[in-house]
Amino acid sequence: MADHSHTETLDLRVQFDTAEQQKDCSTLGMWIFLITEVMFFGGMFAAYTIYRQFYPEVFAIASTSLNAKIGAFNTCVLLLSSFTMVMAVRAGQLGKQKAIVGWLILTLIFGGAFLGVKGIEWHEKFVEHHIPGQAEFHLEGLPQSEQGHAQIFFSLYFSMTGLHALHMVVGAGMLIWLLLEARKGTFSAKYYTPIDVGGLYWHFVDIIWIFLFPLLYLIDRHLKV
Repeated sequence: MADHSHTETLDLRVQFDTAEQQKDCSTLGMWIFLITEVMFFGGMFAAYTIYRQFYPEVFAIASTSLNAKIGAFNTCVLLLSSFTMVMAVRAGQLGKQKAIVGWLILTLIFGGAFLGVKGIEWHEKFVEHHIPGQAEFHLEGLPQSEQGHAQIFFSLYFSMTGLHALHMVVGAGMLIWLLLEARKGTFSAKYYTPIDVGGLYWHFVDIIWIFLFPLLYLIDRHLKV
């Protein structure tokens, strides 16, 4: 009887009347948070669009200096992580503890792979002297008078991908917490809301990258024979 009471407390928090109300409130809270994140990233996308209109040729040349293969690889990695996160949510719905842990581990691995590859790419830009503010900054193919405009592109590139990476780090921390809770047997078919809500956040981060990849890597890219 004591164990049953503990389960009820775990499944339904005291401030809610029903499990459905608890889940709806949690989901609504995450959606409200994601809306604020959309507005945050929306401002950066707006700045990118404005400056691209001002300096279209410079942005095109700067864009072609990025490694599209690395960007495409990371895009595939994130799409796989979205799939594994969906499977983790499904495992939660079915109350399959081992499956929850397994899919969350895979999601965390894919997230770590994305960050690792992104670190390699940033290092590549550092070696090429494409870091805004570097005294040695130089983008091949542009006259000296346009180098400052190229730095605007790379400022936006590092700001947007950097903030996205920060969100990935937060998401990785969330996954680690979910993993620890899952290993303790916290979740069941009756209570998997944290996994479901965590999935919403993870998918949002993935969607942001889906927009960043073509904007930064692909637009105005010319095929080289």
